[in-house]
Amino acid sequence: MYRSLEVSYWITLPLAILTGALLVRVFIIFHDCGHGSFFKSKTANDVVGFLTGMVTFTPYYHWRWEHAIHHASAGHLDKRGTGDVWTLTVQEYLESSRWRRFAYRLARNPIILFVIAPLYLFLIRQRFVSAKANSRERWSVYWMNLAIFGMAAGLSAIYGIVPYLMIQLIVIAVAGSAGVWLFYVQHQFEDVYWERGDQWDYTAAAMQGSSFYKLPRILQWFSGNIGYHHIHHLSARIPNYNLEKCHKAHPMFQRVKPITLFSSLKSFKFRLWDESNKRLIGFGQLRKMLRHQKRPAPR
Repeated sequence: MYRSLEVSYWITLPLAILTGALLVRVFIIFHDCGHGSFFKSKTANDVVGFLTGMVTFTPYYHWRWEHAIHHASAGHLDKRGTGDVWTLTVQEYLESSRWRRFAYRLARNPIILFVIAPLYLFLIRQRFVSAKANSRERWSVYWMNLAIFGMAAGLSAIYGIVPYLMIQLIVIAVAGSAGVWLFYVQHQFEDVYWERGDQWDYTAAAMQGSSFYKLPRILQWFSGNIGYHHIHHLSARIPNYNLEKCHKAHPMFQRVKPITLFSSLKSFKFRLWDESNKRLIGFGQLRKMLRHQKRPAPR
């Protein structure tokens, strides 16, 4: 990519985009190391997890801790807020202040959610420690920040800071946007599962609250089989490279309705959880609901 800059930036750009796509697959390796499933050896998982975390700008132990919370609470309305996409119920949105509504609508805007937010998440948010993190998670962030700084300084010294930033920002932007979209579709789709309190069930949350994203073969490769997310949430100890094999091994998994690349585009319009009808709706549907409620009852 650096050498291609000497010829034309328009050669560098597609190479950087391809590298961003490859970085999604690298993140899946990082992800599996965090679950202790990529290797049999704990040490191997931790070492490769740290190294892949460095190139994906993600602190290994801190992310692993937050992601474990996500797995334990996905689809649980009373345990939102860690490792998930900010989701309000219809009632919560209606009871919110004007400022909170504006902030929520802004956060749910596709440009913010899939372009700005990924850059913020990987370049800025992951450089800071959660207030609830313990010592190991805190030091994970500090050491990762130091490693990323060293990597960036070294590459800048070799290739120049401007070429490095031009390439690195595109790679992170592409990988981050693709990664956030995959995560979004995995838990924000039609017929998704959300429940409160004792009504929440782990198996139902995995099989109904995590999507089967059936992608074209090439995109399935780049995304490291993460589309079989229903199986992953059922048992996170299964490495992603075995998820397709598991899916084909049991009829229970094959009965899960797949989401295709085309049908997943519907997820762009989902904004709020309608508890009364147990479905995700958009702001347009909310306006229709409110207009209908204001109509006088027929005589």
